[in-house]
Amino acid sequence: MSAAVNAPTHAPVTAFLGATVRTATPLLFAGLGETVTELSGVINVGLEGIIIAGAFGGLVGATAGGVGTGFLAAAAAGAVVAAVFAVFATIIRADQIIAGTAVTLLGLGLTGALYEWGYGPTGAALTIPTLHAMAIPGLSRIPVLGPALFDQPPVAYVAYLLVPALWWWTYRTYGGLALRAVGENPDAARVAGIAVGPVKFGAIIAGGVLGGVSGGTLVLAQVGTFAEGMSAGRGFVAIAIVALGRWNPIGAAVGAVIFGAASALQFLFHAMGWHAPYQLFLALPYLLTLVALAVAGEGQRGRAPAGLGVSD
Repeated sequence: MSAAVNAPTHAPVTAFLGATVRTATPLLFAGLGETVTELSGVINVGLEGIIIAGAFGGLVGATAGGVGTGFLAAAAAGAVVAAVFAVFATIIRADQIIAGTAVTLLGLGLTGALYEWGYGPTGAALTIPTLHAMAIPGLSRIPVLGPALFDQPPVAYVAYLLVPALWWWTYRTYGGLALRAVGENPDAARVAGIAVGPVKFGAIIAGGVLGGVSGGTLVLAQVGTFAEGMSAGRGFVAIAIVALGRWNPIGAAVGAVIFGAASALQFLFHAMGWHAPYQLFLALPYLLTLVALAVAGEGQRGRAPAGLGVSD
């Protein structure tokens, strides 16, 4: 009897937490990638263009060869767009904000044109292969948290593992030390024998790969199709997540969950019978973005890499 009574009580919370994880997963991939990029001293405002390129790459790859091919194509598409930005940011040494803005516009415009050219005015049908939820035996049966955390598409579990792995690499390996040294003081890093240009270029590409996977997750694990502009500002939200997380992979994960929860509130309120304009919930993550950037600009100024955004 008690189980029957408690199930409806827990159901809205479990559904809310599950929606939070689903919404946070693409943000987490993008945020982790941007964390790596910014630790090298480069801020990639082109992340929005990278995510939408990854989404389109995921569509094309999955159509041609299934889900696995879709994720590979998404990562490759993100890396290609990131490489365009890397050329301007590290070789030409253009202003990073201007170059990133141009890359975002390029990604949005190019994917829209290719989508219309490849799929016609009717677009892609909801028939491409997608990832389905895969429950982890035992863990998924934990009350409340189990179904939310451990009955997700496999790409969510990859994101779980990536957070501690990236933290360990960043703070416990020579490669991570070199990355942070370049972001803090590129001149001192050069004196120490670190190849500053290649490190920054590689960090941008790594961020592009994870940004592409973020876009691929939208298509292959959530929506099931592609739509023009479906990145919907997630690249800018991910940049705010990095600042909110104090340029730390674990902090970025916490920030992604916060933004995911803000987006998932609409499901909780609807499940509980509360009615509010849906536009309020659509705007909430972007309002949080502004707040996070304001907080980062005032209270966390000393925690950003000293060379962030400086073209050397």
